[in-house]
Amino acid sequence: MHISTALLAWYDREKRSFPFRGVSDPYQVWVSEIMLQQTQTTTVTGYFTRFIARFPDVASLAAADETAVLKAWEGLGYYSRARNLHKAAKIIEGEREGRFPQTAADWQTLPGVGPYTAAAVASIAFGEAVPAIDGNLTRVICRLHLVEEDPAIPSVKRRIYALGQALMPKERPGDMNQALMDLGATICTPGTPDCPRCPLIAFCEANKAGLAETLPNLSAKKPQKE
Repeated sequence: MHISTALLAWYDREKRSFPFRGVSDPYQVWVSEIMLQQTQTTTVTGYFTRFIARFPDVASLAAADETAVLKAWEGLGYYSRARNLHKAAKIIEGEREGRFPQTAADWQTLPGVGPYTAAAVASIAFGEAVPAIDGNLTRVICRLHLVEEDPAIPSVKRRIYALGQALMPKERPGDMNQALMDLGATICTPGTPDCPRCPLIAFCEANKAGLAETLPNLSAKKPQKE
């Protein structure tokens, strides 16, 4: 059995339930991924539902006053996300005549959309087989493939991306990204992973080597200046 087959079977049984899960509408996927930047999933749930009720599509968001958008965002923090979301909506509705980007590369041309968010939206909404590399995926991949070098090193970062790319099935790449996210959030957690419950234990090189708890080998953050 391939890694993706095993993980998707686990995801179909165990996936977490959120109002933005199982949604393929690019607008809703995009809004949820912007909200999920630097914010816990449980916090986003209520905000997402209210925001979509207030601005149900890209046209209504683009036509809204910035004050109304910021009001709907109130409490989520990192308000530049809301401003960029609003700017991007105007670009999609205006310059792009209502057409959404379909590839991760094209998504990154919009304000506030970085590599992770672009890959998440492109894979979930449009089926592009690109890995959405964040902290969760980095941790899972480092353990799965016994990557002992610091993921912050550019060459190691490129290797992790390539390994993530190799995990992407042509069918259901969005579900694969979300399955990897769920695995990292619930089982393959920082510190002490719950290896006995992991659907990928048979494939995990770090588990075989007894090193799962020590990976990824993150460099120490520089202390903040006074």
